[in-house]
Amino acid sequence: MTSTHQIIPAPLDYSARAGRFTIGPAARIVTACDEAAAAGRLLGGYLQTAGIDVTTGSDGSAAITLSADGEPNYDEAGFTDESYTIDVAPDGCRLSAPNREGLARAVQTFRQLLPPSALAGAAGPVDIACCTICDAPRFRWRGLHLDVCRHFFPIDDVKRFIDLAALHRYNRIHLHLTEDQGWRVQIERFPRLTEVGSVRPETLVGHFNDKPHRFDGTPHGGFYTQDQLRDLVRFASEREVVLVPEIDMPGHMQAAVAAYPEWGCTGNQIGIREIWGISQDILNVEESTVTAMEQILDELLGIFPSRFIHVGGDEVPKYQWTHSKRVQERMREIGVRDEHELQSWFIRRMDTFLQSKGRRTLGWDEILEGGLAPGATVMSWRGEAGGIEAAKMGHDVVMASNTHTYFDYYQDMPTDEEPLTIGGFLPTGKVYSYEPIPAELSEEEARHVLGAQGQLWSEYIPDRDRLDYMTYPRAVALAEVVWTAKDRRSYRSFLERLAVHRERFAALGVKAHPRP
Repeated sequence: MTSTHQIIPAPLDYSARAGRFTIGPAARIVTACDEAAAAGRLLGGYLQTAGIDVTTGSDGSAAITLSADGEPNYDEAGFTDESYTIDVAPDGCRLSAPNREGLARAVQTFRQLLPPSALAGAAGPVDIACCTICDAPRFRWRGLHLDVCRHFFPIDDVKRFIDLAALHRYNRIHLHLTEDQGWRVQIERFPRLTEVGSVRPETLVGHFNDKPHRFDGTPHGGFYTQDQLRDLVRFASEREVVLVPEIDMPGHMQAAVAAYPEWGCTGNQIGIREIWGISQDILNVEESTVTAMEQILDELLGIFPSRFIHVGGDEVPKYQWTHSKRVQERMREIGVRDEHELQSWFIRRMDTFLQSKGRRTLGWDEILEGGLAPGATVMSWRGEAGGIEAAKMGHDVVMASNTHTYFDYYQDMPTDEEPLTIGGFLPTGKVYSYEPIPAELSEEEARHVLGAQGQLWSEYIPDRDRLDYMTYPRAVALAEVVWTAKDRRSYRSFLERLAVHRERFAALGVKAHPRP
């Protein structure tokens, strides 16, 4: 990088130029090809929100020109070239890229060239320092995960979460849609999942470890209709962000079993879980239950075009399987030796189904236990061991290590002066220090590391303001980890740029943690 800039994540190359470019009244955005049209509309919308009167079209005299070489050429994992260039000169600005995904990243960087006050809707002409930016990401998967189950977030809050992620050039949002404490996605074939499973009677007050447990006495719930989720997919697609849905199975299914007791191991009517932690109530392995899960996934595929579909697979206590005569009989029928192999059998069934639909299975690292499904990609959360094992086996990996990417942990000391969290300690500096490619991997094995992802589990994140506080600035740090080339990262430079970025947060109403 030459000269200085205030862009986060830091671009591959930034060169300052003499002069300034002014976006004045009635400025025109010209999209030079059909592939640039969506990015032109996106940029026009952002500038209108900033109080800058612009028009968008495919011809005429342009203040800002957007061009793309052609359509995205996706690899087998669904990723494409996201490189771009920005040229800002006194007489005009040009954003160019190989395809629309690269242009979408250019639009987000261009937003950061605007004065922070412009993001708040300050009317009038805006000056931008002239420069040339050439940029491309280091990793293909740059994600944030949002748990909408422990606490439900209205659809507008989820859209805002996506838009802020896009500002930092994230390209994947992992939506955790089902849990013991609530089912959040409408499934037309199984209406009781939302009629019964979406509202719990009350919610735990205080920490899970505090005894005796206390509750608020207030029902908590909500769910997204399929039409709402299709609109959410459209909103994300406008920003070239892919939504990756998760139906967590065969564990974390108490809300589903509460709605359909025949899917459980006991047959008893149970309620939705009101405390945090891991439920013993998991799915049985009857063919009818497996088929029901495939039917749920099939409806999900009609909503989410994501190449990857997350099937969970984490934290599956085996007590009910071990003590159920019918489950033990079923194990003998299908020829598995123990409960770990049974879980692997279950995930393999989901993998076979998803592959038959042209999709890829993604699961937490417990899906390694008992044997990894042939087409599965591992999301490694219990440190990096699962990711290392999977990569050495030739499977793709997303690093989501709880040591560096769990944003529901405390982030500052003393923790008793911070809002209550699940525990742990993860300051921004430690996030920034993360290296997603473990030293144990060879160059060839390292190619299976698609990238990394930050996790927002919502047991102790009840609303949008707390979500802001727990997400930022740690998600800003991770954004630079997964975008910027390793040899171009500098924590000192990051902190200097973060000071200006906080002005953007203020303009956008983001209630980030005040430190560092």
